[in-house]
Amino acid sequence: MNRRPVFLITMLCFGFAFFYIPILSMIVYSFNGSRLATVWGGFSIRWYQSLWTNRQVWEAVILSLKIAFVSATGATILGTMAGIALARFRRFRGRTVFSAMVTAPLVMPEVITGIATLMLFILMAQWIGWPGQRGFLTVTLAHITFSMVFVATVVQARLSSADRAIEEAAMDLGSRPWQVLRDITLPVISPAILAGWLLAFTISLDDVVITSFTTGPGNTTLPLLIWSKVKLGVTPDVNALATLIVVTVGIGVALAGFILHRAEKRRAKDAQLAYRGGK
Repeated sequence: MNRRPVFLITMLCFGFAFFYIPILSMIVYSFNGSRLATVWGGFSIRWYQSLWTNRQVWEAVILSLKIAFVSATGATILGTMAGIALARFRRFRGRTVFSAMVTAPLVMPEVITGIATLMLFILMAQWIGWPGQRGFLTVTLAHITFSMVFVATVVQARLSSADRAIEEAAMDLGSRPWQVLRDITLPVISPAILAGWLLAFTISLDDVVITSFTTGPGNTTLPLLIWSKVKLGVTPDVNALATLIVVTVGIGVALAGFILHRAEKRRAKDAQLAYRGGK
């Protein structure tokens, strides 16, 4: 009777160990005093000090954060509109094609998306003279195109499970569609919008393949910088940089989870008060 729980717990522990032990070892070796990443040479923070004065790293970090913030915001706006359209408008001309276009990047290899985007920018430069060079704008547009489908999927799933009777009741009481959207629909899907923005931000900040096709000289993002360093061999400064990224992402995830938890508790409390008031 107890074999199945023991087996599941064992496999769960193995899975967590397989995933987290390399991360923990990377964090430990980021404090390595040796120049060799895999040879322990004593505790030291020299590589963090080296990163602090490394102008190339900071320029890559700032560029990556700018691209991630702008692309996540644009992807959230477009993805939210697409998710609402797919969830609330069941039938309209071209819905099948639109739905296929939204979900296609989810299953399409990133290298195909990168090549297609690169060809688009090249043809546009030949036909209309824009873009003159590839850089911040081209990478941002490519990231918006790729990450908006994730936002649309999250928003559509949240809105499909929401009670539509509340929106219909508001419209029966005289609210206009934009008022229903502002006062009911958007607050209901706000956790999904926040989750979609965080997902799009993470995808943009982490992307290497699409960025490598759409960027140009002088516009090296942080993932491309790390990739170029790793190709020459893993060094302790890469471990230190990756450790800072892990810590930053962990803090962001914890903060987002706390915000979503508070929002969910507030929503449940409001629903309970409304139920009691209805009695």
